[in-house]
Amino acid sequence: MDREEHDSLGAIVVPHDRYWGAQTARALVNFPSGGDTFPPPLVHALGRIKRVAAITNATLGVLPEPLAGLIARAAAEVADGELDDHVVVPVWQSGSGTQLNMNVNEVIAGRANELAGRGRGGREPVHPNDHVNRSQSSNDVIPTALHVAAALEVRDWLLPALDSLEDALGERAAAFGDVVKTGRTHLMDALPVSLGRELDAWAQLVAIGRRRVAGAMDELLVVPLGGTAVGTGVGAPPDFARRAVANLAADTGLALRDAANPLVHQAAHPAPLALSGALRDLAGNLRKIADDVRLLASGPRCGLGELVLPANEPGSSAMPGKVNPTQAESLVMICKQVMACDLACGLAAAAGHLELNTCRPLLACNLLHSIRLLAEGAGSFATRCVAGLEVDRARITATLERSLMLATVLVPRLGYDRTAELVRTAQDSGVSLREAVVADGALSGEEFDQLMRQAWPRTGPVA
Repeated sequence: MDREEHDSLGAIVVPHDRYWGAQTARALVNFPSGGDTFPPPLVHALGRIKRVAAITNATLGVLPEPLAGLIARAAAEVADGELDDHVVVPVWQSGSGTQLNMNVNEVIAGRANELAGRGRGGREPVHPNDHVNRSQSSNDVIPTALHVAAALEVRDWLLPALDSLEDALGERAAAFGDVVKTGRTHLMDALPVSLGRELDAWAQLVAIGRRRVAGAMDELLVVPLGGTAVGTGVGAPPDFARRAVANLAADTGLALRDAANPLVHQAAHPAPLALSGALRDLAGNLRKIADDVRLLASGPRCGLGELVLPANEPGSSAMPGKVNPTQAESLVMICKQVMACDLACGLAAAAGHLELNTCRPLLACNLLHSIRLLAEGAGSFATRCVAGLEVDRARITATLERSLMLATVLVPRLGYDRTAELVRTAQDSGVSLREAVVADGALSGEEFDQLMRQAWPRTGPVA
């Protein structure tokens, strides 16, 4: 049996088993969905905020202790993900995120009233606006929730995944430190390189991306909670911002700070945008690594075939025995998606007009989606691809011996033009460069070998 809920516009029917109230019900009717709902980390961050707000309001004497206790219990269930099924408003709603804030307020009030023995939902004894939303506005709560959710996702998921990938690449770099292979520029043969150093370069690209992401974290730790509707704090007790943010910092383990001017983070979103940029840069680095792995593992007989990928699953429904670079392909797609999300984040962050940004849901969903995608993608690539990489040493040796770009080493001795003639001779006759040089009489075999030894790339651990 459905029940009737009320708000300032009147009555509306709500399913009997749902905690939400009238404003959530109206949002489900009034806004397009597309199947898009908010990421759980954002909802959980809102639960944390509502809990510490209730505790802070009680401490400051603006919310009765019994009601604060009920709100805190219900909000903790939201923070723990126990009520995810009840936060259902579409992403495509008010640009401030008001419907999301009210959905959470109503769910907490509805659950708190049930805990008080009054039945599920309703507005007594706990009211979604008067009590759950006390000292707050959607305009300070939603950006605070975004900062907190993003910081927690980066700390708990993305940074550990990047550490794992960097470690896996470093381990493989050490394992292959003695392997010298043909280098390639413009996808064409170039001077030899150490495979260990090639992998170490990949590891350092991951480290660079990690540092940029970690560097963007500090700005996220400044939150506008307590700024209320237009950043002035009207409607909240004078000490609410400082105390609430301190309580939120203790609850999350994040070094959160209340904003000196909350309007900075309510009218614009510089901190999430900076993080999005760092994620885009990281995606660019990871895509380069994944593409390199695909190229070096191509074949195995008719491509480069220098790296051997772990066989995680059959590669083809039609071609037996085929193994595809699926982990690399997955990561490449993730990186392209993150780059697209960064564009959406940039457009959203630019939608600040006067005292309010009106594309917060767009920004929040794309930013949090990027963080989790990169965390899962990097972690999977580390464990299911990099950790199992092997080398076809015989193939590497064979291609290296046939490389004509060893000729670069001869230029100081023979000159560019003379060396180019010898390269063309070797290419046209299908012999090795050494054979062409010795046959021409330009150098003896011993002289050729000595020059090559002097120019051979360093191998072993990278200093």
